[in-house]
Amino acid sequence: MAEPMWSAEAGGAVYRSRDPVRNLRLRVRIQRPPDEEEEAEVGWQEKLFSQFEVDLYQNESACQTHLDRQYHEEILKLEKAGGRKNYRIFTYTDHDRFTNLEEHCQKVTDSDHEVPSYLAERMANVRRRRQDRKPIEANSLKSKIITWEPSEEFIKNNHVINTPVQTMYIMGDLGPYGKLGQREYEHVLCTIKVDGNGVITVKPDFTGTKRAYWIELDRQKRELWKYTIENASVQVQQEEEEREQRVFRDLYSRHKEYLSGLVGSEFEMTLPGTLRLFVNGEVVSAQGYEYDNLYVHFFLELPDHWSSPAFQQLSGVTQTCTTKTVGWDNVAYFCYPFTLEMFFSQENESEDCLPQWPVLYFEVLSLDFWQRYRVEGYGSLVLPASPGLHILTIPTWRPVELGTVAELRRFFIGGSPELEDMTYVRIPATFKGERLSRFGFRTETTGNVTFRLYCLQQSKAFLETSASRHRMQSVLDRLGGFSQQSSVYNVLEAFQRARRRMQEARESLPQDLISTSVSTVHQTQEP
Repeated sequence: MAEPMWSAEAGGAVYRSRDPVRNLRLRVRIQRPPDEEEEAEVGWQEKLFSQFEVDLYQNESACQTHLDRQYHEEILKLEKAGGRKNYRIFTYTDHDRFTNLEEHCQKVTDSDHEVPSYLAERMANVRRRRQDRKPIEANSLKSKIITWEPSEEFIKNNHVINTPVQTMYIMGDLGPYGKLGQREYEHVLCTIKVDGNGVITVKPDFTGTKRAYWIELDRQKRELWKYTIENASVQVQQEEEEREQRVFRDLYSRHKEYLSGLVGSEFEMTLPGTLRLFVNGEVVSAQGYEYDNLYVHFFLELPDHWSSPAFQQLSGVTQTCTTKTVGWDNVAYFCYPFTLEMFFSQENESEDCLPQWPVLYFEVLSLDFWQRYRVEGYGSLVLPASPGLHILTIPTWRPVELGTVAELRRFFIGGSPELEDMTYVRIPATFKGERLSRFGFRTETTGNVTFRLYCLQQSKAFLETSASRHRMQSVLDRLGGFSQQSSVYNVLEAFQRARRRMQEARESLPQDLISTSVSTVHQTQEP
């Protein structure tokens, strides 16, 4: 009965190791039934010369590079020590020419008619080697860090992965007796690749409990070679493993203490009845405006019972940004980040007035070549009352004057009607009356501005137990704001839902039943 074996084209395996890769050792045994067999134990990047390399590097005149001369000296030492012990098993290390040629000629598919793509050719030309990467000196900075207008050729040439990987090939010379050292009889038995993260790729995988791999040669007389690959690395002793685990535990504990020292031992808490609102915001973009070179000026207004730390900056100005055409609109992408921190506290909860949330006022302006600026629009944004991510697009408007003279002035010399108080976008802070009239105030709708807000809320009221949560509901309503309005909205929404259900139920009834009920009602109403 024939012994089952695995093809040499079987898939590989990926391992991860924290030990130094120099401790890796493999045992390779190659056999041609019935009587020829050879075994060799190979370490990581250990060089075993083939018959072809011995014949080549014995001649000093054939050595051109420093590596060739190093191999020449090693072969002379081997000859003095009695010759090499291996004849059919040899290796190609990461420095050899075979590694470059093998990576350059590697196919992506198993098709015989494969045509390499542009990316495959570029990847084949990349030497992904750790030792070839030269350190970048601190004073040798690039003159052009950013390429503002990259060409298609530039994008193609730079869109290549450059991961440091070291490669080693374990080869077999499967030539007949008397013909060892010919390149056409060389076959790859195993490929090992190791990257800087400790990931080891072995193809084909260690035989282990599996059967031997086999290589079939199509010659005048059919030959079948089989070989095995075993992990011959020295196993760590139990004492060494325990000592290593203790070192790792000590390292992790020290790192944990270091992180704890950075964070601090005490977590900062707010005072009772106080809400801390933290906003990480971003002015994302502005679109739909008449002129180019836009920038946004914004500031935060804090209502009563709100405060902010002394170091907190409540206003800001974005950079000037040119627009680009996206669809039918001209869009300016700012991506301007800002941070806001504020506190809400209300000592007397019996007050009838509702707490108001902070309002972010902003204006969009444009700047031309002559440093003339124009107001493009005003807008306001009430900070969200719920935590989480909020993406808000706010429309804007600007005041206008009647007649063409104002537009000509705006076009030629810049300038336009402006608001003396930007809070006039909503209700001015200085207004103390009951009714605010804007009769006669002419405006024009302009573009819109997009904000991205990450809101975080902190309060001791959130930590109360379920028993006292009902008692603290009034505090949370005040902290959340608009409790009375929300209750009214809930009643209106419930009424609208009931009305829709009644209409749907009426539409689902048969029409003859509805007409009969209507006629019955009319008859009962007649005298």
